[in-house]
Amino acid sequence: MEAIKPSHTATYDIEEVNDDYSPLQGHPAVTGGDPPKSRRRSLKGFCVIVGSVVFLVSLVALINANRTQQEPSSATVTGAEAQNDKSSSNSSSNHKVSFLEPRGVAQGVSAKSNPALLSEELSFNWTNAMFSWQRTAFHFQPQKNWMNDPDGPLYYKGWYHLFYQYNPDSAVWGNITWGHAVSSDLIHWLYLPFAMVPDHWYDINGVWTGSATILPDGQIVMLYTGSTNESVQVQNLAYPANLSDPLLLNWVKSEKNPVLVPPPGIGLKDFRDPTTAWIGPDGKWRITIGSKVNKTGISLVYTTTDFISYELADRYLHAVPGTGMWECVDFYPVAVNGSNGLETSVNGPGVKHVLKASLDDTKVDYYAVGTYFLGNDTWVPDNPTEDVGIGSRLDYGRYYASKTFYDQNKERRILWGWIKETDTEADDLAKGWASVQTIPRSVLFDAKTGTNVLQWPVDEIESLRLSSSEFSELVVEPGSVVPLDIGSSTQLDIFADFELESSGLREAVGNDIAGCGGGAVDRSEFGPFGLLVLANDALSELTPIYFRHGKANTYFCADEKRSSKANGISKQVYGSQIPVLDDEKFSLRVLVDHSIVESFGQGGRRAITTRIYPTEAIYGAARLFVFNNATGATVKANLKIWQLNSAFIHPYDPLHQTE
Repeated sequence: MEAIKPSHTATYDIEEVNDDYSPLQGHPAVTGGDPPKSRRRSLKGFCVIVGSVVFLVSLVALINANRTQQEPSSATVTGAEAQNDKSSSNSSSNHKVSFLEPRGVAQGVSAKSNPALLSEELSFNWTNAMFSWQRTAFHFQPQKNWMNDPDGPLYYKGWYHLFYQYNPDSAVWGNITWGHAVSSDLIHWLYLPFAMVPDHWYDINGVWTGSATILPDGQIVMLYTGSTNESVQVQNLAYPANLSDPLLLNWVKSEKNPVLVPPPGIGLKDFRDPTTAWIGPDGKWRITIGSKVNKTGISLVYTTTDFISYELADRYLHAVPGTGMWECVDFYPVAVNGSNGLETSVNGPGVKHVLKASLDDTKVDYYAVGTYFLGNDTWVPDNPTEDVGIGSRLDYGRYYASKTFYDQNKERRILWGWIKETDTEADDLAKGWASVQTIPRSVLFDAKTGTNVLQWPVDEIESLRLSSSEFSELVVEPGSVVPLDIGSSTQLDIFADFELESSGLREAVGNDIAGCGGGAVDRSEFGPFGLLVLANDALSELTPIYFRHGKANTYFCADEKRSSKANGISKQVYGSQIPVLDDEKFSLRVLVDHSIVESFGQGGRRAITTRIYPTEAIYGAARLFVFNNATGATVKANLKIWQLNSAFIHPYDPLHQTE
């Protein structure tokens, strides 16, 4: 059965950077400065280029002729060393690379690399200063090496705990161990010793994704997927060795492991990522686990009273044909009206349930809002045409493997997500690290639309705010770019709203627009308009975050195509249709943190995370602009922009640490 076509669209495009493009299509004027000059190559210059190409081709041929006599650089993917016995086929940074199959697929997890980016060459002539700038200032990331999925987040005795998939040996996926960090405010983090390592037959090929459940008596159970010595996916139980320790430094794996193995009819590598448990009125706990049957994505339900013995429900929690393998399933309640999150076991009047799955086939997190029927442990979407995998995405950018938890400290639901790299593996090995976690986001039901959730950075991010700048009723003519004099532009919290020149323009006429188009250069009568972040003065590098308005729909978009002059990286246009109600302005919030940009449209109805690698728009050369590339509308903008401080993220020192 073919999946229903989603109504929310995302445009994908990979385009190399050309130094000769105009700042925006149509050569808009740059207010407050001279427009970048176009370049004209002379015949002499053309001859020099041809001669250079001939020389480079000869040089490459010479290098290839001698390559077999040379040792590969330590900053490249060698793909030749043997694996050690302990790590088996999942193992280390030296795992042989297939240029036709991404890392992780053979081991039974979603792709952890892009075959098109498995290059032995750097994507650019990066300097150490450039690599240093790419590290974020207030997003969580390890000191070095590879990180992917967030695991088992919880709040316990004054500390927020984050566990995460980690390779202690290299900046590429493999040898997956559970890293561990704690924070008192979700912003400043302390690295702790590893929580769990692959050291038993049932997880020797990886301690994979899992979830925490806090029981009414205060006990904590952690269920996680292990990859066995035969690469079978099984579910395992672990618990803290000492509940009086607020840092939960030591974890014990149950002697009963594995507590769950793939049931009949489920593939041995298609059974992973248990959720946080919820309890029913019958006193039984329930969990759901992602899987597939042929090309139908499914979520299995198990009940238990002791987290050791389980009974498989006779129905799926939910299934959607054509969506493929579901992993990192998340399932939680939201209040129809209210400003607080709900504990995972809450159900009843005024409550809806969110079902989310990370789709292995597309590497996208989809969700839907619906009703959970406790009587038979099934869930039904409110709108079947917007079901999981064919409707809304949690984030329309570079984002995957998300997980929520209920924060009983502040009565809110917090969402984590993994931001994957889009450069080459050679780049990651050279810089020594890969991947970042998003800023934690609060999640609420959108009572105004009744169809989606709202995601918003946790309030604690405001503790990093320093000086601010405000711009009121800034008029931006069609085809123009306006620089904003705010100083440093690499760590920002930006609020902006926009109005078209008259209310009549909200009812656009003529041909409607098609999604985000080809990016910010794709002009229409009433858009695009928005911000240019991490742009240089010449506008030869820039990342537009923008709206496109048409007669039927408005789209919220992010354009990476001109974000970097590096040619070997993925650069795409991301976006989605976004509801803008009659009494609302076009509004957005953008967090800029060096090479990460997180954007939220209309109060968090849509989110887009972008991972970019500027070569020039870095350090003091990074600028912020407002732009309007519409052909027939003037835009009035209001902005408030804060500079943000850096977070303290460093190892825990038990001898000198103060809270």
